[in-house]
Amino acid sequence: MAKIRVTKIFHFEMAHALIDYKGLCKNIHGHSYQLEVCVSGNINQHTNPAQKGMVMDFSDLKNIVEKHIIKRYDHALILNKKTDPELLKLLKTNYKNIIVVDYQPTSEQLLVEFAKELKLHLPAYVKLHHIQLSETQSSFATWYAEDNE
Repeated sequence: MAKIRVTKIFHFEMAHALIDYKGLCKNIHGHSYQLEVCVSGNINQHTNPAQKGMVMDFSDLKNIVEKHIIKRYDHALILNKKTDPELLKLLKTNYKNIIVVDYQPTSEQLLVEFAKELKLHLPAYVKLHHIQLSETQSSFATWYAEDNE
């Protein structure tokens, strides 16, 4: 049995603001995010000969991540529900893709949400190994399954 990890990289644009933060990130600002999704599995579990030797078809992984993460968050503004209600109302009147969450929309918190969502939709024969979210070329957060079991 050969257990292998495979990773696919995705890019999306998203804005956020950190409520009550004492730095520049208290302001609405955006990032060009890079999301790396790594799954692991046995390369010999497939009964379909065309998929023998694969952990998971990269196109299947792409479809799952795009459907459940990228489509929702790309070009979205994500804000904490503690944001001024009048501001939220005004923003929602003028813009469509506003996501209000009950946490600080940090990379770390987003990874927790992304991991929950991905684990719900990945096939049973693979395991989410880790996901990494980069806000900039030098700043990223990583979620590992082994740290969260």
